[in-house]
Amino acid sequence: MFAAIVWLRRRCYRMGLFATHRVPRPVVVIGNLTVGGTGKTPLVIALARALAEEGLRPGIVSRGYGGRARRARRVQPADSAAEVGDEPLLIARASGLPVAVGRRRFEAALLLADEVDVILCDDGLQHYALARDLEIAVLDGARGLGNGRLLPAGPLREGRARLGSVDHVVVNGAGGPSGALHMRLVLGEAVQLVDGARRSLASFAGSPVHAVAGIGHPERFFAALAAEGLAVTGTAFADHAPYRGGEFEFADDLPVLMTDKDAVKYQPYARAGQWRVEARAELPPADLERLLASVRGLFSARPRRLPTLV
Repeated sequence: MFAAIVWLRRRCYRMGLFATHRVPRPVVVIGNLTVGGTGKTPLVIALARALAEEGLRPGIVSRGYGGRARRARRVQPADSAAEVGDEPLLIARASGLPVAVGRRRFEAALLLADEVDVILCDDGLQHYALARDLEIAVLDGARGLGNGRLLPAGPLREGRARLGSVDHVVVNGAGGPSGALHMRLVLGEAVQLVDGARRSLASFAGSPVHAVAGIGHPERFFAALAAEGLAVTGTAFADHAPYRGGEFEFADDLPVLMTDKDAVKYQPYARAGQWRVEARAELPPADLERLLASVRGLFSARPRRLPTLV
């Protein structure tokens, strides 16, 4: 039944029964087929930074999942995650680039169109109301496509054949389909929430720590810390979980390490001993160049399109 609904919805967009909106700038959608985290937001930040280093002016749009904002609006670094959503706020603070959110992403894109050269859409592979010029699907190398079945029997929002219609598949980790590009998430320093003090992860090795994560795949964060030599006791929360203070309090005085995505929500309740761990997406130079070359190519005449029905 879910597969039939997905097919019918896409057919309605292809036939023009549902409106597809074009904006006056090239649009790159970075999304995934599966529910749960794949690393797309770090990839958005990495690609946006790389484009900015080339002299382009990228802007980022997102739905703003979990935020209260009803209408499209700009995201400012001083905003709260409760208002604009955790991932858009993280992107705005990490990139320093224009970010807008909106349940109708094309309205958010229009807010940025006059000041940017290209628009990156964080998530939205299935948001066909926004016409796109380039599609990038991000896969988790460890989990892949799960059991290969659509919701609710499996983790897929669309069938695996959908990968054949995107421009690039980027695998977070090893493996993936033939011709896929690759990335990995690299942990950086720990930054204390209270005063901004910085420590290397190596300085936590040899003693136990708490690790907390409210992301799509918390175990990836716990395993990455353990790979750095930390003795981790992990506590997982739901993806986009709202925090009201006290969730990261434990009976002992051990350090508490969290993701950047959790930190943007938990900052108002921070206490000493709570740290966010910086993370970035890293691509092999050749793979990053392929993505950049595809974006450069958008500035020649190319009609905006929707994916081919498969």
